[in-house]
Amino acid sequence: MPDGDLFKGADSAPRMARELPEPSRFVRKGRALFTTSNFPRWEGDSTTPFVLHLAQDLQALGWQVDVLAPHAPGALTRDVIGGVHVSRFRYLWPESLETVCYQGGALANLRRDRSNLLKLPALVGVQAASVAARLLTRRYDILHSHWILPQGFVGALAARPLGIPHVVTVHGGDIFALQASILGPFKRYALRGCAAVTVNSTATEKAVLDLAPGLPAVHRIPMGVGEAQPNDVAVAAFRQRYRRGYGPLLAFVGRVVEEKGVTDLLRAVQLLIPQLPDVSAVIVGEGQDRAAAERLAQELGIADRVHFTGWIDAARVPEVMAAADIFVGPSRRGRDGWKEAQGLTFAEALLAGTPVIATGLGGTVDLVRHEDSGLMVDEKAPDQIAAAVAGLTNDPALAQRLVETGGKLVQRQFTRSASAGAFSQLFTTLVPQGHLADHGGHPRPVL
Repeated sequence: MPDGDLFKGADSAPRMARELPEPSRFVRKGRALFTTSNFPRWEGDSTTPFVLHLAQDLQALGWQVDVLAPHAPGALTRDVIGGVHVSRFRYLWPESLETVCYQGGALANLRRDRSNLLKLPALVGVQAASVAARLLTRRYDILHSHWILPQGFVGALAARPLGIPHVVTVHGGDIFALQASILGPFKRYALRGCAAVTVNSTATEKAVLDLAPGLPAVHRIPMGVGEAQPNDVAVAAFRQRYRRGYGPLLAFVGRVVEEKGVTDLLRAVQLLIPQLPDVSAVIVGEGQDRAAAERLAQELGIADRVHFTGWIDAARVPEVMAAADIFVGPSRRGRDGWKEAQGLTFAEALLAGTPVIATGLGGTVDLVRHEDSGLMVDEKAPDQIAAAVAGLTNDPALAQRLVETGGKLVQRQFTRSASAGAFSQLFTTLVPQGHLADHGGHPRPVL
């Protein structure tokens, strides 16, 4: 059943413009320009929060970070979100036509509506001009492009002539899903034309090196999760609202699209009812296949125990994780080659003390190790998900052991502080120290 009124939805755009605060931070380490195709469109939006989190964490370490992203309907062209200055470039008019990015990402939007392909040249062209103009008119020490295409390619074209160090971060979808042969040369140019490439997992690293063998500088830096403790009262309220009787309450957090395997979780819930009559599930997220998933829940006769909340504020996700008895992330290989590149939600669940069930695809295996830090199942295997849920429910000692091992692994390698520290160190090695000295003491110009 839909529960979209539980939290403020990501699509309820605040239209009132805000005055930008006067910048007061002075450069201590250097200035970085982030380019990305997805970024929170307004305060509270759950779109790609990890790019925002990295920008915030780098600023806490002394870097000034500006973000350049595509505009979206309802968003401001100049904004400050979480202390990060954001500039959004318009690429089509009226704004209702700007539908390539956001709402599940460009890949999902291109699959859902092929007319978005006609809009790509405008998006790429305006982004290229915007990046070049910003690098020419503002003093940046480093350019950081998120995703190979189009940001990495565009960044390589703009940064190389100016001698600005360029870092390309490969998040997974750009290497696993965008596999058309015509795109190969553009990807290789972007990867070979930058000062450093970062990847979020061993699977992503392998895919990058398969595409561009011999890259001299590939750094494995996972995106990190926050360590804030969830509010106990909110956790109890969430659990009371969605858990049936003695449980277990299963949770899924992510895009509701075919490759995320939500339908496999729904079928597992149906299979579990005879042995766990109070089993229930909460599906947190939005996506092009949500309506189909809700229809399937009705057809399976489980709509009274499966709750679709839509997107919630990213700050509330730890509450969901802590309220759940088990987190299930049953990803599948996508039709276009997509697979889970890292799986931040598994790290969030383990930090909250919740055991996890995952499919062994992509970078998930870096964190979820079978019967060590979680349980692994095959893709498209609802029966295996059901068996794993029953096993964890009936063996609390096993669940506790998995959580303790997984939590320690997350603390060592997958926190926001670890990620930001690694990026800061990388940036420092790439930026000439004399160049940094030239910028020290200058205030940030208004975007």
